[in-house]
Amino acid sequence: MPGQRARLVRIQGGHRVIHRLSELGLTPGVEIEVLHRNNGGPLLLAVRDTRLVLGRGMADKVLVELLDE
Repeated sequence: MPGQRARLVRIQGGHRVIHRLSELGLTPGVEIEVLHRNNGGPLLLAVRDTRLVLGRGMADKVLVELLDE
């Protein structure tokens, strides 16, 4: 949901997936904020000092723990 903050715990996937997401700044321990989401569609995220869009398939590979608001 928009405004939700989370910490990345793990990326499920092969070496290529992990490498690609780490190039985008998605590494274990990083804080993420959901800026916008469509049901079944891509997510707009704030990661570090940037924004990025992840397709649902790629987003499903990112395991997070929700942070208290």
